[in-house]
This record gives sequence, structure tokens and C-alpha cells, in this order.
Amino acid sequence: MKILIFLLVTVVICLFVFDFKYIFKGIRVVYLTGHTSPFIEDTSYFATRIVKTNSPQSLSLHKKYNKLKETYRLRKYHDKLGTAAFLVLKDGEILYENYADGFSKESETNSFSMAKSMTSALMFKAIEDGFIPSLDTPVKKYFSQLKGQYADKVTVGDLSSMASGLNWTEHYVSPFSVTARANYQEDIRSLILDLEIYEEPGKTFNYLSGATQLLGMVIEKATNKTLSGYLSESFWKPMRMTRNAKWQMDSVESGMEKAFCCIASNARDFAKWGLLWSNNGVMYGSQLLSKEHVNLATSARFKSSPQYGYGLWLSSYLGKEIHYMRGIQGQYVISIPEDDIVIVRLGHKRSKTDAEGYPGIDFSVYIDETYSMLQQLERKGA
Repeated sequence: MKILIFLLVTVVICLFVFDFKYIFKGIRVVYLTGHTSPFIEDTSYFATRIVKTNSPQSLSLHKKYNKLKETYRLRKYHDKLGTAAFLVLKDGEILYENYADGFSKESETNSFSMAKSMTSALMFKAIEDGFIPSLDTPVKKYFSQLKGQYADKVTVGDLSSMASGLNWTEHYVSPFSVTARANYQEDIRSLILDLEIYEEPGKTFNYLSGATQLLGMVIEKATNKTLSGYLSESFWKPMRMTRNAKWQMDSVESGMEKAFCCIASNARDFAKWGLLWSNNGVMYGSQLLSKEHVNLATSARFKSSPQYGYGLWLSSYLGKEIHYMRGIQGQYVISIPEDDIVIVRLGHKRSKTDAEGYPGIDFSVYIDETYSMLQQLERKGA
């Protein structure tokens, strides 16, 4: 027993000495709540800022609302991966929605990395509002202390398109990784500015949460607004979201939102983002983002990496132009503009991605089975 106590004390001391004390928060939030990884209901364990709405308006219900019947294969994957919400929009209206495991249309769950797409939307909005000159604006315009051999070269657009050259290792398992530190550390700005631009930016795709966090810092400084406040006035209010959202922060005092993740909202409001991208930036008759910027967001910057644009994932599955927002536990907002379909899936787990970031089989299952359900409905003449 004495040896065990000695070892525990030694470990605790080492964590403090080597500045790994953020791990204690990770243990408290994850393991002591019965989980082994970040989970969709973890928002209450973090400081948050409110993303306010006003004049809330629910999406219309389709005339065939909930007449679809889930396929066996879809139900199988819902059970296997712990789907909490599955929603399909057709022609801008809710055609189908289903909730499980105690969740409902009112339930808030963590967006995880779908927030990266929203942060890039804020970047485009800041350009349109005149706060940021262009995608080619050097990051050093806002952070002269940026470090590294290529610090002078990295641009705002490089951050959004995941071509930053930042020395960041995207690792979700190790508690000692910079990704874990960013999720639980109290001063995320200092963490980011301690890193270096050590590879030439603007050349190749490399998905890094740190790049989006630095982009958020640029937006915050250029607009002199909090990310939550700017998201509220630029999108949440004019999109007439049904509920306020919560954006996780690194701390309470003078804290910053985690730009790379963690906006808590519901399936219906997330679905509106799918409509915004599909409708060329128009929502309720207002042009919230220019068509030009939506086209940029939904087009691959690099031919060698056709899976990513500026803040959005891309796919040509089934020969269709598809763009989507994605989170680590299988959060998806999938837009298929040519068929006027948006699919939202929220839940506890996802299939594994490959080394290039392409999604696992769950992505194709949600699309395939949605089309199967639509075909069944057409055959029945419902």
C-alpha cells in the first residue's frame, strides 16, 4: 500500500512539474463520468458562452413527414454506433426524424469538429464584413509573435483549408497529445502561439485542429468580438435557430472558445447549416454568405486532396457532389444539393476513417439507406 501511495504521489508531482495538470480535468470529465473518450453530453463540464438566437423558427414539416420507414441496415448501424438523432430534409422541409436513447428534438449534443465548418463560415463572413482583407491575408498581420521558419507565409486561407504547416500532431487517444491539451487546458491562446509554422504552408492538406484554433484567434482579433457573439449575430440569429447554443471555452475568465470543436445544439438547428451551404449562403431570403465564398468552401483547394475544401469535407459518393460537416463521434450534416437532401446524424460513435481522412462505412450507410427509404416511399405512392 505504501508503495502504491508513493507511486501515485510521484505521478501527481510529475504531472505538475512537467505541466500536464490539464490531465486531471480530462480524468474528471471523461473517466470519472464512466466514459473512455469525449462524449456528446460533456458540455456541462466546461465553461461555455451562449450563442444567442432570436425570432426562432422551426423548419417546416414535409407533407410526407415521418412516413419513411427505416431499413434494417440503417437500424443495425444506429444500434451498433449509438445514434441519438437521425434527420432527413427534403426540399428544405423535415421529411423524417427519429431520436433514441432518451434524446429528442430539443436535446443539445456536442458538435465536436462540425464547429470547424462554422469557424470557417465566420472567416468568410469576416472577409465580407471587411474585418479581414482576403484569404491571402498573412496571419502575422494579427499575431506578429507567430513562430517558425514559415511564419511569414501562412495565410488565413491556409488555416481554413488545412494547409497551415503548423507543428501539431492530430492524436485523439494519448492524454499527452497536443489535441488533448487543447481540449482541457485553460489558456488555449498561449498553447497555439507556442507552436511553430515549421512546414511551408499552402502546399498540402494536413487536417489539424490547431489550425482552426489559430483561425479562430484571427477572427476574434480582427473583429474584436467573441466567436460566440459573432456567430450569433452573423448566423444563429438570421438563421432563426430554434434554441440558443453553447460553445465550450478553455476557461471562464477572459477565456476563448474552442474554435476547433464543441458547439452544443440540436439536430434541427444543425440541419439548417446543411441548408445554408446547399442554398449558396441564402437563408430565409437573406444572403448570409456570398455564393462565391460558398463555392470556395465546397470546392477542393488541392487536386491531391479532393476530400476537403475550406472548412468543409467533400465527397463524390454515388457520383454526386456532396459536402458535409463532421465530428469525431459520428456527427454529420450531409448536404446533397442536386437532390435537395440534407442528412443529419448525431450519436456516440462512428466508423473508422482512413489515413487520408475519408469517412468510414457509416457515412455511405446513412446516404445509401436514406435513398432506399425514399425509393420505398415512392413505390408505395405515399
